[in-house]
Amino acid sequence: MAAAMAGGKGKKKKWSKGKSRDQVDNKVLFSKEQHDRFHAEVPKMKLITVSSVVEKLKINAGLARRALRDLAEDGKIRPVLISRAQRIYTRNVTEEDDA
Repeated sequence: MAAAMAGGKGKKKKWSKGKSRDQVDNKVLFSKEQHDRFHAEVPKMKLITVSSVVEKLKINAGLARRALRDLAEDGKIRPVLISRAQRIYTRNVTEEDDA
């Protein structure tokens, strides 16, 4: 009888704290070297997305979107897909590059 009574007296379940991501501290403005690095590296990438630029340069996504739009207007990169959720660009390959 005592063994049956002790069955429900186990340890209480501990609730997990949930999965937590590391808090990133990306820049919201370009520094001089980040701006130069952006203009040097991004037009040479084959696949250019906002998230790839954020990961590479550690900048804010809003800053990356604005900078990519400026590069596209200058003709240095070319949009492949622009939808509400995702923007995909590629480098601008011209005919004189192929020759």
